[in-house]
Amino acid sequence: MGAAAAAAAGVVGGRVQAGASNADPLPGVKVPDVKWPTLFHSPPMPKYVDDLTVPSTITSSPSEPIEIVARTAGNRFHRDQPRVPTMAYNDEPYLGPTIEAHVGEQTTVHYHSELGKHIFAADLDMSLHGVTPRYRDTPVTSMHLHGGATPPEFDGNPERLMLPHHGTSTFKFPNRQEAGHLWYHDHAMAITRANVYAGLAGMYFLRDDFDTGVPGNPLGLPAGEHEIPLILQEKIFRDDGHQSLRSTPVVPEGLWEGGAVGDRGVVNGKVWPKLRVDRGLYRFRLINAAQFSVWNLFFSNRMRFWVIGNEGGLLDAPVRTRSIKAAPAERFDLLVDFSSLAPGETVDLCNDLAPPFQAAVLGEVAMPRFCRFVAGTARGDRRGVPTRLRGGRGKPAPMPPIAKPQRVRTVSVTQPYELRVPPAIMSLNNLRYADPQIEKPKQGVTERWDIVNITPDPHPIHLHLVMFRVLGRRPLRTVDYQVAHPQPAIGTRWAPDPSGFYAGPMRGPAAWEAGWKDTVHAVGGHVTSIIVRFPTADELGFDPDAIFSSDPTQSWTRPSGGHAVARPGPSTHGHHAGTTPAHGMVTRDLQGYVWHCHILDHEDHDMMLRYRVVQ
Repeated sequence: MGAAAAAAAGVVGGRVQAGASNADPLPGVKVPDVKWPTLFHSPPMPKYVDDLTVPSTITSSPSEPIEIVARTAGNRFHRDQPRVPTMAYNDEPYLGPTIEAHVGEQTTVHYHSELGKHIFAADLDMSLHGVTPRYRDTPVTSMHLHGGATPPEFDGNPERLMLPHHGTSTFKFPNRQEAGHLWYHDHAMAITRANVYAGLAGMYFLRDDFDTGVPGNPLGLPAGEHEIPLILQEKIFRDDGHQSLRSTPVVPEGLWEGGAVGDRGVVNGKVWPKLRVDRGLYRFRLINAAQFSVWNLFFSNRMRFWVIGNEGGLLDAPVRTRSIKAAPAERFDLLVDFSSLAPGETVDLCNDLAPPFQAAVLGEVAMPRFCRFVAGTARGDRRGVPTRLRGGRGKPAPMPPIAKPQRVRTVSVTQPYELRVPPAIMSLNNLRYADPQIEKPKQGVTERWDIVNITPDPHPIHLHLVMFRVLGRRPLRTVDYQVAHPQPAIGTRWAPDPSGFYAGPMRGPAAWEAGWKDTVHAVGGHVTSIIVRFPTADELGFDPDAIFSSDPTQSWTRPSGGHAVARPGPSTHGHHAGTTPAHGMVTRDLQGYVWHCHILDHEDHDMMLRYRVVQ
C-alpha cells in the first residue's frame, strides 16, 4: 500500500492525462473524467450495443455422466472489438454451460482439460505457492463446485491438479442438500484468478420438487425464458481488445497485484449488454463473479425489486428492497417486475459503491453500470410476487431459527503491511497456506466463527462443504486491539479474542442476506459472526475427513482412521509424498477442505487455509 501510494502521489502530482474514460455518472455519484497514469485503461466502447447472451444448459441425469472440458476458446466481448482468446468449458466461447441438477440425484461429471498455452502466461507469478514455469505452457486446473456438500476428493482441492491432455477426472456430486444457486469454477493453487478471469466458471442450479425451474412450478416463480442467470464481472481490456489481467504499471508484469477494480462491466461475457424484456416479472439468478470488487447494486430508476434467496436456497418470504450489496462469490435470487415500464423504456443495473482505499489511491473509481433492460411490447408474466416461499402446503419447510453455538472460534483476516512492490501477502490467522496450524471443527458441532477483519477492506470469506447463517457484525477498535495483541511475524497463528475491543453493538444481517449462505461479506474493521454446523459422515453419506490422492485421475479414498500406506519422502504439507506418474506431477495424500477469501488475488497469495472436519 505504501509503495503504491508513493508511486501514485508522485505521478499524479506531476501530471494527469485528461481523456475519454467512459465516465457515466449517476445522480449523486461523482466520477472524474480523467485517465490516471497509474492505471491501465480499456479502449472506448459504446454501451448497450450488444445483446445479452445466455449460456447453454445441461440437465443432469443420475444415469448419464456429464462431460465438462476446459478448452482454449475465443470470445467477442463487444461489437467494436475483435474476437480474443479466452478459456471456457465445453463449446461456450467464454464461461461454461449452466448445469441443472435435482436434489437427491447424484451428478457425475467426467472432467478433462484440452487447454493450450495459458492466455495469461506472462502474468503468472512464479514466486507464489507451487507455481512453476511449466504452468505457462501447460496450465493446471482444478474444478470446484462452489456451495456443494461434496466428498473431499471431488471438491476441487487446490492441490489436486489436472494437466491438459492427461486423462479424465470423475467428480461425483451427491446433491444431498437443499435446492439453491451453486456455481462451478476453477480452483487451481495460486493461479485461480488467472483461470477464472480467463473464463473458467459456470452456473449450477440445484432444483427440487418445489423450485422445479419449469413453468407451473408450485411456488409460482418465473421460469423458462423469464429465469435468466446474470454473471457479473469487471474487466480491463488492452488496446487490441484482449483481456488484461494487469491493472497498473506500478506492479511489474509477472508479479502478483493484490486485486483491482475493472473499468468495464461484463455480464454473461458481453461488455455493457442490453436485454429486451417483457413488461412483467423476471427471475434473475445473479452472481458477483468478479475477482475484486464489492458492489451496491440498484436500478437506475431506483425501482423496488425482491430478493427471494441466497446461495443455499429460498428465504421464507420475498424481501423488498431498492439495493443489495454483493461481494465476490455471493449469489442472489431476484424477482424484478418490469410491468410499470412503457414499451421502449429502459432501466439500467447500476453500482455506486466506491472502491476501498488501496484501490482508490491508484485512481480506481466505482464502475457505475453493468447492463440495460429495454421494455418490449409483450405484457409478460403478470402473476405478481409470491407472498410466501416456505412454510405451508405445497412449499418447503420454513427456515429454522439460528442455532445456538456450542463453541466459539475466533479467526483473523490481516494484511501485513510492507513498503514494497508488489504488495505484501494477504493472510488468514497470520498463516500461509502450507502452515500446519489448521482449524479442526468436530462433526455434528455447531460453532460461531468470529471473523476478525483488522484491515480497512472488505473480504468475502467462503467455507467449503458447509452452509451457514450470518449472525451479525460488530465494529472493532482495530488499533487498540493490535496494540494490546501485537501481531507476530507471519507463520505464527494470531487470532486474539476481540472481546473488550468492540466499538459498538452487533448489527444483524440485512433481511436480504438472512438465508443459507456459503460466502459472507466480512466488513473491514469489523468482527463478522456466522453460525455454522459441521455435518456428520452419516448425514453427508461420506467421510468428510477421508484421505485421498492429489492425482485427480485416481478416485480412491481411505477413511480418516484407516491405515496409511507408506510412501517415500516427506511432503511439505504434512502428508505422504508419493510417486511421480507419467504426467510428471508428484502424487501425495491430501485430507480436508479449505476456507478462504474470495477476492481471487487474495486467495492466491495466501488468504486460504486448509481445515478438517474431524470425528
